[in-house]
Amino acid sequence: LAQKYDPQKEAELRTWIESVTGQQIGPDFQKGLKDGVILCELMNKLQPNSVRKINRSAQNWHQLENLSNFIKAMASYGMNPVDLFEANDLFESGNLTQVQVSLLALAGMAKTKGLQSGVDIGVKYSEKQQRNFDEAKMKAGQCVIGLQMGTNKCASQSGMTAYGTRRHLYDPKNQILPP
Repeated sequence: LAQKYDPQKEAELRTWIESVTGQQIGPDFQKGLKDGVILCELMNKLQPNSVRKINRSAQNWHQLENLSNFIKAMASYGMNPVDLFEANDLFESGNLTQVQVSLLALAGMAKTKGLQSGVDIGVKYSEKQQRNFDEAKMKAGQCVIGLQMGTNKCASQSGMTAYGTRRHLYDPKNQILPP
């Protein structure tokens, strides 16, 4: 997992988070985000009042509470549960790759929701395109057999053996004769 961590993406994320929040992360990305204060402020910029209480204490359980509040806010922002990281992934440096993936997905979700920032990061999610067909068009489509369905031209069962019959094995070393 550590080999999948991308330092270039870290630099892009650092620039994006600092431009949105207006706060400096510091030289070490993990230690700068470990207490969860900057991440909670980021979520409050993206979705106001999504994290109501930000603990600025240096105690571990306050920092873990910040991280769990941030993760809950990401879920309520519309993030897929697959894209979320766990608090210990960041707090104990257990899986920084997943933290990076989550923050990139958050940047993409923010871009989809219309956040304009000076940093172009994240993939914009596609929007749903609802199509409405009239009844005649729907009935016309029922008569068409697509090529995905396959064809039965030239189909036969020649060469097939009946189910349950044994397969004859040929092994010249064990004096088994060919069929």
